[in-house]
Amino acid sequence: MSSLYFMVTICDRNQARRFLAFYREHGVTVTFQALGRGTAASEILDSFGLEASEKAMFFSAVTDEKWKELKRGLENQIKIDIPGTGIAFIVPVSSIGGGRQLRFLIEGQEFEKGEESALKDTKYELLVVIANQGYTEMIMDAARKANAAGGTVIHAKGTGMEKAETFLGVSLAQEKEMLFLVAKKEDKNPIMRAIMDEAGLNSKAKSIVFSLPVTETAGMRLIENRE
Repeated sequence: MSSLYFMVTICDRNQARRFLAFYREHGVTVTFQALGRGTAASEILDSFGLEASEKAMFFSAVTDEKWKELKRGLENQIKIDIPGTGIAFIVPVSSIGGGRQLRFLIEGQEFEKGEESALKDTKYELLVVIANQGYTEMIMDAARKANAAGGTVIHAKGTGMEKAETFLGVSLAQEKEMLFLVAKKEDKNPIMRAIMDEAGLNSKAKSIVFSLPVTETAGMRLIENRE
């Protein structure tokens, strides 16, 4: 059995092409890139001889075996442990809405499906929706019908879209929006199903949705009290 993870990489923006080339070299072709800015305190930056910098963030789906390979390469080739180079981490994926979507996200990686979630006692799940730009309201309208609250959107650019037709039978735009929303565990499947039915691959949004387990939350008490 394989385990599936959502890998997040944060690096200086001037290192973005280097990291992207590294991931492609190691078979991670479907990657979503967003831009950010570092917020380290000036005294911390001074201690490392660094300046405040613009950041690039990469989001990818990887199997446990692929992560082991990438981790070795990040340490040995990229020298990621050198201060200022970057950071990479993984979060276990609970479920993905659809087999074709799974095959697209892990394109080329060997994966044998096991149990749904690596963490069984979580009360909440983080739903991640990757969709064509401009269809957030369509997605949220569908999600709200299944008891979802609000979400947060970031703009991203996808790579590896040229191979999408092999797995999805559709053409995907490079310009993406990633929507993050937290939902109660029992609402996860209905919300994912609603998004897939109303804003999925048969719609203009071309949404792909998966979930990550959330171990603790703050700020959800009003929702809990209302229930």
